[in-house]
Amino acid sequence: MHPIISKMDFSQSNLFGYIEDLQELTIIERPVRRSLKTPEEIERLTVDEELSDIERAVYLLSSGQDIQGTSVVANLPVLVRQNPAETLRRVLPKIREVLHVAGVEMQLTAAVSFLTVLQEESVSIHTYSHSFLHIILQNLEHRDAGVSNAWLETLLAVIEALPKETVRHEILNPLVSKAQLSQTLQSRLISCKIMGKLANKFESHIIKREILPLVKSLCRDVEYEVRACMCQQLEHIAQGVGTELTKTVVLPELVELARDESSSVRLAAFETLVNLLDMFDADDRSQTVLPLVKSFCEKSFKADESILVSLSFHLGKLCNGLYGIFTPEQHLRFLEFYKKLSTLGLQQENGHNDNQLQLQTLEQEKKYISVRKNCAYNFPAMIVFVDPKNFHLELYSIFFCLCHDPEVPVRYTMAISFYEVAKLLNSGVCTIHKELVALLQDESLEVLDALVGHLPEILELMANGGENSGSESKLSIPDLIPALTAAEQRAATSLKWRTHEKLLQKYACLPHIISSDQIYYRFLHRMLTIILTNNVLPVQKAAARTLCVYLRYNRKQEQRHEVIQKLIEQLGQGKSYWNRLRFLDTCEFIMELFSKSFFCKYFFLPVLELTHDPVANVRMKLCCLLPKVKSTLKIPTDKHLLQQLELCIRKLLCQEKDKDVLSIVKRTVLELDRMEISVDAEQLEKEKQQNEGRSTNINDKMFDKKRRDSKTSSVLTKSITVSVPGSSSGTSAGKEDKKSKLVRSQSFSTQALHPKYSNIDKCPNKISNTGYTSSISGMGKSCMLSFSDDSLRTHSTGHSGNGTLPSSADSRSLFNSADQKNNGNKESQSRRMSIKNRKSNA
Repeated sequence: MHPIISKMDFSQSNLFGYIEDLQELTIIERPVRRSLKTPEEIERLTVDEELSDIERAVYLLSSGQDIQGTSVVANLPVLVRQNPAETLRRVLPKIREVLHVAGVEMQLTAAVSFLTVLQEESVSIHTYSHSFLHIILQNLEHRDAGVSNAWLETLLAVIEALPKETVRHEILNPLVSKAQLSQTLQSRLISCKIMGKLANKFESHIIKREILPLVKSLCRDVEYEVRACMCQQLEHIAQGVGTELTKTVVLPELVELARDESSSVRLAAFETLVNLLDMFDADDRSQTVLPLVKSFCEKSFKADESILVSLSFHLGKLCNGLYGIFTPEQHLRFLEFYKKLSTLGLQQENGHNDNQLQLQTLEQEKKYISVRKNCAYNFPAMIVFVDPKNFHLELYSIFFCLCHDPEVPVRYTMAISFYEVAKLLNSGVCTIHKELVALLQDESLEVLDALVGHLPEILELMANGGENSGSESKLSIPDLIPALTAAEQRAATSLKWRTHEKLLQKYACLPHIISSDQIYYRFLHRMLTIILTNNVLPVQKAAARTLCVYLRYNRKQEQRHEVIQKLIEQLGQGKSYWNRLRFLDTCEFIMELFSKSFFCKYFFLPVLELTHDPVANVRMKLCCLLPKVKSTLKIPTDKHLLQQLELCIRKLLCQEKDKDVLSIVKRTVLELDRMEISVDAEQLEKEKQQNEGRSTNINDKMFDKKRRDSKTSSVLTKSITVSVPGSSSGTSAGKEDKKSKLVRSQSFSTQALHPKYSNIDKCPNKISNTGYTSSISGMGKSCMLSFSDDSLRTHSTGHSGNGTLPSSADSRSLFNSADQKNNGNKESQSRRMSIKNRKSNA
């Protein structure tokens, strides 16, 4: 079928409609054309390429556009590193001029660049203070609040690095005038923050004489912003002046500020009091701090909700800091206050909203959520406050509400602190089993991710009944296994694969928690399914490692063999090359978790079969794995596997056509040549005993043969008469003597060849296997030579000049030549005797 194309009407009326549409499109495109640079603009932005970096920077700062000047300022740390002298002499003065009229972007960039130069220490601190400090101080009171704060942060960092004298003359002395009431609000706020930094720079007597008077003045400033800012810095002032001055000077100012008319000032005073609790003694806490805190808490519900947010955040620290001075009534009052905050904004117990509360605005709800989140954050501290023994009676209901809070941030915070709660409860951890299951089944993956971080530790505490319990038993919590499986399924179907990966990694703890059968039927096969079907590599690897852990702790041989068979068939021999790659990953985990003999028994040969894989990536990954594979071998137990490994490597070297794979094979061969193979001492001892038995039998046979030869020679000597030179009897006797010596020499040489392992105890524990390019038979001979007898090596070296064994033919010729020399000497002696007899007769 052909598509139906409507005919266009080119009549005059419709034609004008098309023209109008085209004009509208033209109007849309006009801003795009206007955004393009004209040739004149391009000419102005063009810079001579022959200029040096310093000259280019000066040129752009002098006549360039703002964006070019900002680029130079951002590049200032690089210029200082490359050429500090010229940069400080030519570029920095131009930057100082430009900053007077620069925009916000260049100002912010300059503040960051100046801080970077300080942190990199490109110039000495003396040079920095001389060149950069005045520019920082000049721009400190910029009209833009963001720019002013950026320069202030740079100045505060500079104060830490500057010498005390420089700080005193350049910063502290001008600060006296800047902090006066006649100065601007911005100047006085900056002075408050600078004094908080200076408190840690000077000694206490200097602070008392020069800084504390300014602090008191600013604490009584007419502007509440200044009073609140100075109140926040009193914590640093107190740490600088010490305990005594804190009690006599700082604490009275805090008391006054805590009664301030402004809620923000009172809030700052409350936070500072909580942070300084450790510096106050018991009398100050009970007589001064506690009444202020009580009053603050009582007025908090009538004040702004932001005060409740801060109060709920500091409540745990406050309760534990004042724990020793609370009366039982006060203890109960603060506990009830915490409970009230924990359910703030939720429905009441009767199921209806409080009639006195008006409809909550969205902003109020956000603050109430923050309050309950802070209560969840402080829950472990409140357990310490009420004592873990009283948890079920005092706090369990609040714990239940927070774990089932309708808002995700609250449940997320409870999931993070769940492990701390479990540790504090110790033997009473069984009381929070249901909440663990509820959080595992939470609909939000953020909550699940927060809980999983310490899931192994939580489950171990529950299985052992606490930290101090010595019993080790499997955990039996109703609905725990369904909750764990449901959590994994929910993570698997989401797009948050990192949460899924993390979950699978943490599930490796389950063999210590639940029984082997439960793992086999509910989790092990699921891990195999994930390896086969999931598309995310980190998730597959996490599942593979967890599966290997499950297999490691499974003691039922039938189940083990079934899983091993599935791994080999579905992964190692799978149709998808991706599955075969995952098989190699799994084998790597098996080598990590199992014994060497286990891997050699079940996985060594299936791994080597992948050398014939049609996909180059599989062969490439296998080659990278071969050194680990070889490290699992032991000699002489796995001699046949070593031969198979070498055969596969030789085939790869000879038959591989892919260049990338071949290059990896060559690198792998070099690495394999440098490796050493472990020696199985027990197996070697067995072979030694077997070889000793063989050599004993051979020696017995040779002894019998020698005895028969000696009997034969004695009979012959008796039958032979005194030989006459030249007679036939003498000649026959000499021949028989030669034969008997030849037999003995052959028997000696035979004895020297047989005991190959007579000195086996002297063998090293490691055998270096080199020469993967040589033949397998050659490697076998070299291994045999390494176990030869020391005496044999000495004997052979004396005759041949090297460490190799002489062949049987060489030994026979050696002994035959010696016999011939002996016989020749005897014949010459007989001739001399016959000549002497003739002379005597004459």
